[in-house]
Amino acid sequence: MDDEKRDLDQMMEIIEGIDTEVENHEENQYKEEENISITVDNNKEKRKEKRKRILSYVAIALISSIIGGLISPYIVINYLYADMLPSLEEQANSYNDNIIYNIEGGSINAISLAAKKAMSSVVGITTKEVQNFGFFSQEVDGVGSGVIVDKNGYILTNSHVVGDGNAKEIMVLLENGDKVQGTVLWNDNLTDLAIVKIDATNLPVATLGDSDKLEVGEIAIAIGNPLGMEFQRTVTSGIISGLHRSIQVDQYNVIEDLIQTDASINEGNSGGPLLNSKGEVIGINTAKIKTAEGLGFAIPINTVKPIIEQVVKEGTYKTVFVGITGVEVELYERRLGIELTADEGVIILEVVPNSPADKANLRAGDIITKIDDQEIKNMNQLKRSLYKYKKGDKAKLSITRNGKEEQVEIEFSILK
Repeated sequence: MDDEKRDLDQMMEIIEGIDTEVENHEENQYKEEENISITVDNNKEKRKEKRKRILSYVAIALISSIIGGLISPYIVINYLYADMLPSLEEQANSYNDNIIYNIEGGSINAISLAAKKAMSSVVGITTKEVQNFGFFSQEVDGVGSGVIVDKNGYILTNSHVVGDGNAKEIMVLLENGDKVQGTVLWNDNLTDLAIVKIDATNLPVATLGDSDKLEVGEIAIAIGNPLGMEFQRTVTSGIISGLHRSIQVDQYNVIEDLIQTDASINEGNSGGPLLNSKGEVIGINTAKIKTAEGLGFAIPINTVKPIIEQVVKEGTYKTVFVGITGVEVELYERRLGIELTADEGVIILEVVPNSPADKANLRAGDIITKIDDQEIKNMNQLKRSLYKYKKGDKAKLSITRNGKEEQVEIEFSILK
């Protein structure tokens, strides 16, 4: 009996031990599963954190690239090109083609500013001219533009706008709507320029620029009345396409030293101003020249500056003279069938007694090739070159005499 009880107790101990091992195993397995779960969760958290860090790096990189793109030009300009900044600013002031200005909460570009500056000085001009057609005559209406160059009513325009001085009636339309009768004080069909006077004071005056400083490619702005008064003060813009152009306007006349632009210039634009980006007048538009589309021309303002000055001061303009009769070398050679030593220039056929040419000891047969630095190729060019001289001014003439080049000094006077 005791043996059986002992055996039973031993068996119970074994069973309890097995239960304990099972419990311990189950507990260990649960702990392992819990550890695995914790590890998995930890791995998930780590992956999330890693993904967050990658996204953060990408965001930082994008933000840095944007900020870098914005501030790098500033750094480059202010540090790498610091020495160049003054010249860049000067160029920006000289060529304001694409600059946008902020004014009273709005914005305005250089073309608008230039047009606004000059607009009030631009006038419309209508004319009546009697033209003869064989045995018949007819009154013809004309229209053009002009620009005020003096507050007391002096207006610069084209000679052909006022019928080369032969217009029967000239009416000037001001910006305020007033119509005032005009009178031609001076005109020249060689340069296609004229000055008209109206009885008015305190008028808005255009600022005259320097056409000698023009560069091909800079901005050009034309203002005028392209199709008559219905479209008055129309603004067109383009660039300076070329300088020192020569255009034959008819069988006998060539207009030289013109400004070429692609700004649209039509019939009614004739006589209106061509402006630079500062709103300064650099030329007087002419549509007298019929050319291909996209080609417009203007007479450089420096050509007429001394004429304006004298007309305003004295009420008229008198051209100085040389006192010769001459012809261009090429035409002389062709007519006489001979060859001269000079390829270009004006050969003197006759010297007027007691004239500036006579006093400078010029002779028939001399060939004038230059007046100061201005090359002379024909009589029209010789006449135009005299516009910048006044009575008493002196100049050096380059001549060819007996096959040799010489220089003589001449003092200009005016015809009485």
